[in-house]
Amino acid sequence: MYDLVKQDGGDMNKRERISLAEVSRTTGKVLNRGDSEHLNEGAPPTLEDITQSLHFSPGDGRIWLNGQRMQLLHMSSLGSLRRELIESIGAERTRGLLTRVGYSAGARDAQLLRERWPDADPAALFSAGPRMHSLEGAVKVEALHFEFDVELGTYRGEFLWHHSGEGEVHAADFGIGTEPACWMQTGYAIGYTSSMIGRLTIYREIECCSMGHKHCRLIGKPADEWDNVEEDLRFLNAEAFVSTTAYSEPQAHRKAAILKGDDERPYADKEMVGVSPAFNAACHMLKRVAPTTATVLFTGESGVGKELFAYMLHQIGRRKGQPFVAVNCAAIPETLIESELFGVERGAFTGATVSRPGRFERASGGTLFLDEIATLSLVAQGKLLRALQEGEIERVGGVRSTKVDVRLVAATNVDLREEIRQGRFREDLFFRLNVFPIHLPPLRDRRDDIPLLMGYFMRHYGQKHQRRLTGFTARAVDALLNYHFPGNIRELQNLVERGVIYANEDGPIDLPHLFTSGEEAQASYFSLAQTGRLTSTTNAGSAATATLTPAAAGKELLDVLPAMLGEAKNWSLDTLESTLILAAVKRADGNLSAAARMLGLTRPQLSYRMKKLTPE
Repeated sequence: MYDLVKQDGGDMNKRERISLAEVSRTTGKVLNRGDSEHLNEGAPPTLEDITQSLHFSPGDGRIWLNGQRMQLLHMSSLGSLRRELIESIGAERTRGLLTRVGYSAGARDAQLLRERWPDADPAALFSAGPRMHSLEGAVKVEALHFEFDVELGTYRGEFLWHHSGEGEVHAADFGIGTEPACWMQTGYAIGYTSSMIGRLTIYREIECCSMGHKHCRLIGKPADEWDNVEEDLRFLNAEAFVSTTAYSEPQAHRKAAILKGDDERPYADKEMVGVSPAFNAACHMLKRVAPTTATVLFTGESGVGKELFAYMLHQIGRRKGQPFVAVNCAAIPETLIESELFGVERGAFTGATVSRPGRFERASGGTLFLDEIATLSLVAQGKLLRALQEGEIERVGGVRSTKVDVRLVAATNVDLREEIRQGRFREDLFFRLNVFPIHLPPLRDRRDDIPLLMGYFMRHYGQKHQRRLTGFTARAVDALLNYHFPGNIRELQNLVERGVIYANEDGPIDLPHLFTSGEEAQASYFSLAQTGRLTSTTNAGSAATATLTPAAAGKELLDVLPAMLGEAKNWSLDTLESTLILAAVKRADGNLSAAARMLGLTRPQLSYRMKKLTPE
């Protein structure tokens, strides 16, 4: 029997070990050994609580679950879709597609539960996932045993699925088979657990009703603890070039990919990791254009991985064996940009003692990547346009033209159309570059990928800095999953590396290890825990930022309490909660969204609390 370890009273050295003796099949409550009590006061939302989050609006054709729109679908129709997919694109691709759909659904449910019950104990909240899955009609989940250490961020689990609709329709269409078929539900479990603990957790279905078993049985544990996890990751990835080795073979032993013809920077630590729909859409476009010679323009905010996508475009294209040359246009002074791009002949100017090829010549036969292309001056833009149109360049100080064969890939983090309107970018060059644009989404639009990236960066930097970490604490996971990430993947990478360095050996990465600089810290708001104590909640999406120091948190509290203390004599939990809520609504002039931000809640959470305060 695995153990569920819960931190006791915030003391890292004092822990209460609780065996998960049983899960009530009628109420769904997690029961303690012997006394059948809740695990703690931060009890998980019951099945009744979750059911109350389901709202039907038949008049306008909408169904809502925790504010997320849902749709009922006949299981037979889902079976027909599944059968047609298998017959048209094959079982392998269908399995991958359904696994990714399930992953997205599981990650979304984890986010909804976390937003709806922000004060629930993390271990208790985790157990609400199976109830949500049952409510949605997928399966009835029975937890055999699991180990979830909230503070260390470690997890193991084994579950039974009863009445799996997916397994039943597969068996009905294809008969009893030899391999498990609950692909979407397995993806759901992976997405939910990974989002809850901030670390990619892989489930494998070892028994399935489609194989003739009475129930479906699956086991889950972190990806890096499975053998041959590449097979599981293959179905999570939309394209073959997305990494399947990021969680298995140690990175130190993997062969580094080297950029030829430039500065030979290794790309082994920059694998493509992601399963979100936005990431997959960009990967599909990349695969479509890679075999061609078309010019590609990557757009997106700083830090979204434009250079990595450009390199992958080169790797999966026809020029893979040829040089890939990357140029950061913003890093080259305007006076040197021409010589850097086109080369220089000896004696062309003072200091030019030898002839030197430019980036175009170095990349001939391969790919030339021009990053931050909007920073080029109008003069440089004109010379670049001519080189693209004519397919030849002339070195500075030279007297003859040289033919070059390069595939040009450009990237920018600004709106080039706006730059054209402002007279800072040539329209004719824009049309030359904008042959096949690919927009790379910011990290806040691909939150399903954050748990994967967190685990990947933790493992990579743990190996790089020779540190052993167990995972992320629950509050660190919450902060990172809700953070706005103005620096996108680059910022997440830096935060996790910082956490790896700060955290104790064989311990977890906690919130104080991550947000240590003023520009990256987050505003702290206060809400009521179920114990009645005021707790600070990180509002990562807030535009305002402040350091997460006790002094700052205390000041935030003192701004709220003085007006309240003079109005009440006998304090109780209900009085304190109602006073805080009413004070926030009053300060926000009745704007519930603004009041929710003051309290560190979402608007639906505040509305839910206000309804509890209103007598029937």
